[in-house]
Amino acid sequence: MAATQKLACYRLPPLPTIGEIIKLYNLRAEKQLSQNFLLDMRLTDKIVRQAGNLKDAHVCEVGPGPGGLTRSILKAGAADVLVVEKDTRFMPGLQLLSEAAPGRMRIAHGDILTYRLEKGFPAHIAKTWEDVPPNLHIIGNLPFSVSTPLIIKWLEQMSNRTGSFMFGRTRLTLTFQKEVAERLTASTGSRQRSRLSVMAQYLCTVKSCFTIPGRAFVPKPIVDVGVVHFTPLAQPQIQQPFKLVEKIVKNAFQFRRKHCRRGLEMLFPECQRQELTEELLRSADVDPTLRPTEISISEFRALADAYSKLCEENQGLIDYEFREELKLKHQAKRRSGSSHKGLHLHTTTEENVNGNH
Repeated sequence: MAATQKLACYRLPPLPTIGEIIKLYNLRAEKQLSQNFLLDMRLTDKIVRQAGNLKDAHVCEVGPGPGGLTRSILKAGAADVLVVEKDTRFMPGLQLLSEAAPGRMRIAHGDILTYRLEKGFPAHIAKTWEDVPPNLHIIGNLPFSVSTPLIIKWLEQMSNRTGSFMFGRTRLTLTFQKEVAERLTASTGSRQRSRLSVMAQYLCTVKSCFTIPGRAFVPKPIVDVGVVHFTPLAQPQIQQPFKLVEKIVKNAFQFRRKHCRRGLEMLFPECQRQELTEELLRSADVDPTLRPTEISISEFRALADAYSKLCEENQGLIDYEFREELKLKHQAKRRSGSSHKGLHLHTTTEENVNGNH
């Protein structure tokens, strides 16, 4: 009897369909915000199932829009759902849903890229990092325009154990453009292997769940969508600061079709480039003729450790950016060019004056 009552408290009362909500509030997906609505409740239920057991869970949903995924989260038994929505046009529809699930749904108007998620949940749900993940989930059908900067931001917070990762190893279930989903889950040596693959996989177990065809969305995007699940690792595979790892991986992948040496040498100032690149590769025991896509995470770990040691030994190296050096070189060249030009003009004028005499 008690179980039946508990089930009844999760069941939502009859509500207009998501299609009807869109019509009722005259909602239109904004192209510049890369919004795409998912109206098929079987698919939203399927996304939510990838998150695991949500019974009595705390959930943050990113960009709920008209609330299709929100309904599936509430239906799955989440006790506390915080939805963060930037677009005020969706507020009336979300308010309707909140009233249908009293005490279980909170609405925050804000931009998820700057929203302080750590303030959104009670401290008592926290677990230690090495413990099982907390009963807290981040779920979202992300607009394509924010998906990559957002996952990079969350990976950095994961590394620093800040934001929603102050509560422990908070799990994420998110949608991405299929190509981005493939990059996130790509294994060493595969064509899709990228900076994103390494940054996600050294910190998390990354699982590709399933693909949603573009035709399931309104309006239909030109690409399909991949659902990806992330569980932070109790022990990251690289024990170095996030920014240092990101710098190495970014440099390695900037010339993805060339040997890795080509990108890695840009970590060093021109005057020491050859000597320090050789030392880095020798110390990390990494083959300089590997393509960036062929470097394993354990090899990136060795590169990060070797680079960190070189930074300790060479003052200011950690702050070196080859793009800055290049910029200064170009500026000096331009200045030198304009001073030569000025000198040439001055000489010509003098010659003209002398010629007139």
